[in-house]
Amino acid sequence: MPGSIDRKRIGSDTISSIGLGTYGIKNYSKAFEAYVYGLTNGIDHVDTAEMYDMGRAEEFVGEVIKHVGRDGVFITTKMLPNRLDDREKIVRTAQESLRRLGVSYVDLYLIHWPNERLSITQQVQNFEVLIDKGLTRYIGVSNFSLNQLKEAVYGAKKTPIVALQVHYSVLNRVEVEEQLLPFCMSQKITLQAYTPIERGSVKDNPCIKAVSERTGKTPIQVSLNYLISHENVVAIPKAERIEHVKELIGAMGWRIPEAQMNYLKKCLQ
Repeated sequence: MPGSIDRKRIGSDTISSIGLGTYGIKNYSKAFEAYVYGLTNGIDHVDTAEMYDMGRAEEFVGEVIKHVGRDGVFITTKMLPNRLDDREKIVRTAQESLRRLGVSYVDLYLIHWPNERLSITQQVQNFEVLIDKGLTRYIGVSNFSLNQLKEAVYGAKKTPIVALQVHYSVLNRVEVEEQLLPFCMSQKITLQAYTPIERGSVKDNPCIKAVSERTGKTPIQVSLNYLISHENVVAIPKAERIEHVKELIGAMGWRIPEAQMNYLKKCLQ
């Protein structure tokens, strides 16, 4: 169970530094047990998108929420960029997602990636209609570059951009840490790391394995702890089995010692 060390601020809320992602679930019945376990044992947020399995992932989250209860679960979903040119289309799309989720609002709605035919400022300002309609509490963006993120932040009129979701892992970190993280810190933006364990391939990295042996933690736990050791970073790995969710929970509540952190960074250069 995470203590205050692994509560991260997002907007005016705090959430566990590890959440549960839903991209690429293969066995929904097994995953149901795992996600119910996670959301009742220290994890309190879940990430999904209308695109994932053509809406089935949102339906799955709805089934889990129906079981564990809406209160205390921070829900993030994402909208495809081709919806963003029309506010009525945005509202209709959100209402369809909410119907699949079985909720009246989500906590965070993200633009899944930028619409290249529309200025960032225009799409963000269109997206703010979701706040006006009470369909989400916060908005954010996903797969935005630093310049795109800056335009989104400065272009938002009614509500701040509170989150950026990008591919970030101990094996895919340089651009994020050199460009995106400093700006996010300066703007109090929470960075949500997707694919944080590289679909399990972190287990085979010799640098990570060495730190794993020295800390007594698994390579998965080391890889996640590296990410969440950054003040404004949360990680959203997928897991379909209870034992995997237990491993994720075990990545919280401690920190890689500084000497091992320095070794890991040097080893992975």
